[in-house]
Amino acid sequence: MATLNVELGNRSYPIIVGNGLLRDEALLAPYIAGDEVVVLTNETIAPLYLDQVTTSLKDRQLICQVLPDGEQFKNLDTLQSIFDTLLENRCSRTTTLIALGGGVIGDVVGFAAACYQRGIPFIQLPTTLLAQVDSSVGGKTAVNHPQGKNMIGAFHQPACVVSDTGTLSTLDPRQLAAGIAEVIKYGLIRDQKFFSWLEENIERLLRYEDDALEFVILESCRHKAQVVANDEREAGERALLNLGHTFGHAIEAATDYVGWLHGEAVAVGMVMAATMSQKMGWLDAAEVERVRELVKRAGLPSEPPASMSPDDFMKHMTVDKKVSSGRIRFVLLSELGQASLISDYPDELLTEVLDAFCV
Repeated sequence: MATLNVELGNRSYPIIVGNGLLRDEALLAPYIAGDEVVVLTNETIAPLYLDQVTTSLKDRQLICQVLPDGEQFKNLDTLQSIFDTLLENRCSRTTTLIALGGGVIGDVVGFAAACYQRGIPFIQLPTTLLAQVDSSVGGKTAVNHPQGKNMIGAFHQPACVVSDTGTLSTLDPRQLAAGIAEVIKYGLIRDQKFFSWLEENIERLLRYEDDALEFVILESCRHKAQVVANDEREAGERALLNLGHTFGHAIEAATDYVGWLHGEAVAVGMVMAATMSQKMGWLDAAEVERVRELVKRAGLPSEPPASMSPDDFMKHMTVDKKVSSGRIRFVLLSELGQASLISDYPDELLTEVLDAFCV
C-alpha cells in the first residue's frame, strides 16, 4: 500500500493505492463524518464489489443506491435520483457519500455531495484505471448537458481517495485502454521520461501486470496532486490537464455520449492536439508520429468518427469550458513533456487540422 497527499491546507486528503483495500474495514473509518453512509455505485460494479464495501461498513447506518451505467446517464436526472434518496432517508450534513465506480459515478456523486445541503463529505473508491489515475483526484465534479460535457458542476474535494488496484482485474480491455489515454497525457504534458517509459512498457499495462499498473497509477496521481495543489480551481496550470479534451469533448457531445468512451475521445484529441502543435512549429513530424503510435499501441483510436465534420467540431468546441472571450483555447505541446494553453493561433491553422482529420 502506498499513500500520496493532495496538499490543500485544511482540505488536504490522501490518495491510498494498493491491492485488496476495499476489504480493509479500518481504512475508511477516519474519513467518515458521522454514522450515516450512502454508497452509490452502478449496475456493473454492484455485483462485483458492493458487498465488499458494505461488509467493511457493517457498523454504520448504511444506505445503498445502484445507478445505471454509462456516460449517457451522467445527467441531471441521475443527480435528481440521488437527491431523492438522500431526502427520503432524511440524510443530514454529517452523512458521508461513497462513490464506488468509475469516472461517471465519481463525478455525479461528487456533484451531489457538493450540492446537498450546500455540501457534505464524500469518499472516492475508483474502480477503473481512468478514475484511479485522473478523475477521482482533484475535486472536479459535474454532470453533462446535451450541448456540452461537464458544463454543470462544482469543485468539491473528497475526504479521501482509495484506489484498490485489485478492481482492475475485472476491467475489460477497452476500459483499460481508455484509462491508459489519461496516463499518456501526463507524460505528454509534464514528464517526457514517463512518456518514454510508456513507449517501452505499454504491453505490460495491456497484460494487466500489477507492478506496472501500480507504477502508472502512483506516477499519474503524483502529477495530478502537484497540479491541483498549485492550482485547485484551474486558474492556470491545471488547465494543462485538459490536453486532448477540447477535441475529445466535442466527439463525446457529437455522439450523444454513446459509443465512445471518454478516454477514447481524449486519445483522438491528443493526436489532433499534437498535429496542431506541429502546425504551430513546436513539434516535428516524428514526434507527432510517436504520439500517434503510442495511442494506437494502447488499443485506442487515433481518428475521430467518420461522421464528424469540421462544423460538428466547431459547434461543440465553442461551448467548451476553456472558451474565453469567445475564443477557443487549446492545450498544445511545445515539446514532448511540456504543454501550454494558447488562444493566439491562426484560425486557418485550426481549419487545416479539422480538415485533415475529417475526411
